[in-house]
Amino acid sequence: MVSEKISAVEQLRENLLQSYRVEFPDDKPTICAFAPGRVNLIGEHVDYNDGFVFPMAIPFGTMIMGKALDESTTSKCYIRTLSKDVDEPKSIEIDLTQEISPLKSPKWANYIVGVLALFLNQTKRDKKLPFQILISTTVPIGGGLSSSASVEVAMCTFLELLYQDALTKVDKALLCCKAEQTYANVPCGIMDQYTACMAEANHALLIDCRDNTSKSIPMMNKDVCVLVTNSNVKHALVSGTYAERVRHCQEAANLLGLKKLREVNSMKELENVRDKISPVIYKRARHVITEIKRAEIGAKALSKNDYKEFGRLMYESHESLRDDFEVSCQELDELVELARSVDGVYGSRMTGGGFGGCTVTLVAKSAVEKCIETMKNGYKGTASFYEFEPSDGAHAVDLKQ
Repeated sequence: MVSEKISAVEQLRENLLQSYRVEFPDDKPTICAFAPGRVNLIGEHVDYNDGFVFPMAIPFGTMIMGKALDESTTSKCYIRTLSKDVDEPKSIEIDLTQEISPLKSPKWANYIVGVLALFLNQTKRDKKLPFQILISTTVPIGGGLSSSASVEVAMCTFLELLYQDALTKVDKALLCCKAEQTYANVPCGIMDQYTACMAEANHALLIDCRDNTSKSIPMMNKDVCVLVTNSNVKHALVSGTYAERVRHCQEAANLLGLKKLREVNSMKELENVRDKISPVIYKRARHVITEIKRAEIGAKALSKNDYKEFGRLMYESHESLRDDFEVSCQELDELVELARSVDGVYGSRMTGGGFGGCTVTLVAKSAVEKCIETMKNGYKGTASFYEFEPSDGAHAVDLKQ
């Protein structure tokens, strides 16, 4: 058993060009934008607590291809997705002469129209340009690899190219994050959008979600592999569990008299109020406080190529997410334990929002196939396997190649 080959940006571009010719046989696209998904190596459910997170961009991503339309003949934007895993209808029209509000249906479109609305507002456009676009993504939807931020940042990149008006990368990430919060109604933190905007090839990003700064940590060793395993059990963050965890964390911060749990300096501060808070809130806070520290220590370990220490922290993170934050599930636990049984595996943990999705495993290149074989044979479900190298952030794609 081998991992699936990654669809490169060039291949995605060719596939999307073919689809574009079918959709618009008399037209040629003039603009193409790409934004990657991400895998979080460590630092889970702490971005909305102003903590440290440690993700990297992946070769999977979203591409948006299209062109401006003649504003003298239409005021409407035509938006179509090629994804099979989203709700119907697969295409919408947005009238730029009307206020752009969240849509009741289809839900996928809110990730697009939210970015459009906020971009037009933030850049204070007097002249609004109609356009037509096709959207294609290779990021598994609901897999914990940030398909939503990939779409948002690709859309914002497309609009920057359309209007020839570039935002700063941090402002772009903040805009896309706000779009997801206000239009898709997901109370997310900044990590996913920030990674899609700021990532560098062959580096992971240690992001400080309090001040939106980051440090690139080299990941150059080709003898070590980041293996992502999709449990193919899907989650929906808007179903309430994610929002509930956000509320739990804020409740803990409020009880401690703090703005965010990042401000807790040690576990002793939490222990001092343990008898004043419920067991559930205590556990949520304990996860966040210890996970923020794990992300800091983990980044230092990886910068020194100390894979054993990083792997130990990954297992600790998973146990905390499973027992204190309670966002894992049987399938993810099973995959982590199967990986742990293989010689050459440094560490493994669930990644993403939880309740399904993916695990991330740090493994020696020489042990990848044995790890995949062990997980495939021992897992009760049907998993998908991907070997990822840290990839670049969002960028324009040349259509003249």
